[in-house]
Amino acid sequence: MSPIIRSSSDIRKNYNQIAEICRTNKTPIFLTRNGVGDTVIMDMETYSRREEDLAVAERLLTAERARLAGTEGCTVDEFKKNMKEAITKGAAYGK
Repeated sequence: MSPIIRSSSDIRKNYNQIAEICRTNKTPIFLTRNGVGDTVIMDMETYSRREEDLAVAERLLTAERARLAGTEGCTVDEFKKNMKEAITKGAAYGK
């Protein structure tokens, strides 16, 4: 899907329409000012999901850096437990 780009004046004139596009498409809308990128808006659900995804990515990066530095990881049983928790949490998004 190509990015949705609107002028900043559109947000003042058509807030409800733009907010609905954010909620429906689950994608950010890029606002321009004088033809130049200025602001990004998105619905709260999309924002929350992205924040959680970033937090997971940060934890994975931290774990990978620790692994590369030779730090001990977790046991297979601990890994399975963590994965089950992550899958359960991820499945809750679809409800």
